Amino acid sequence: MIGVAALVMASQPKFRALVLYENGGHHIEFSRRALVWLNHLAQEGNFEIDYLNDPSKIDKAYLSHYRLFLQLDYPPYGWSPNAVSAFEDYIEKGRGGWIGLHHASLLGEFDGFPMWDWFSKFMGGIRWKDYIASFAKAEVMVEDQKHPIMKGVPNRFPVMTEEWYTWDKNPRPNVRVIASVDESSYQPDSKVKMGDHPVVWSNPHVKARNVYIFMGHSPDLFDNEAYKQLLKNAIFWGAGVGRPN
Repeated sequence: MIGVAALVMASQPKFRALVLYENGGHHIEFSRRALVWLNHLAQEGNFEIDYLNDPSKIDKAYLSHYRLFLQLDYPPYGWSPNAVSAFEDYIEKGRGGWIGLHHASLLGEFDGFPMWDWFSKFMGGIRWKDYIASFAKAEVMVEDQKHPIMKGVPNRFPVMTEEWYTWDKNPRPNVRVIASVDESSYQPDSKVKMGDHPVVWSNPHVKARNVYIFMGHSPDLFDNEAYKQLLKNAIFWGAGVGRPN
């Protein structure tokens, strides 16, 4: 017979996650699909999610409640000084894990805001340069097959609709590259290329478990089994807990 204490323990959520997401603009359809998918995953995996679309509420006390911070297509500018300080502390001291998608690498001077230099360094010292405005299908190549977030993910998988950002420099010397995009597979072809083009990476120079996943523009990513497996793995790895059965 299962004891009362065991039942209580089983009912406790494994962790709480904070999801910072964009509630408008070009990524609203991605956010809508993502929130549905995340809610299902949270129920399946026994964790809780709080959603936020304005980082002004963030401070150290606020972040102390969360084992995972998922920056879902939210850019690294326009944050309050308290939010900036709290986030840097959270990452540098490993107070929780972090996953950034797509817009999280939109680094530079945008909408009248200055460059967040710390965040640029966290992302490998990069600055946003260009993108494929008309979109392109491409193949993602897994480089670090032993990384936990790649468990069950094919060595190569297609992404049907993406902007494929380029940056002013390659982050590879400063990060652990986990996957890159095969620019020769672009359909249609584009002149907006980097050559060596990482799209999934982690920064080993901070205490927090962290991973940046570039792909995150189109809602059709939630019809992509490889992408969903990658993101699912990243969430449980970032939170430091096992995946659901």
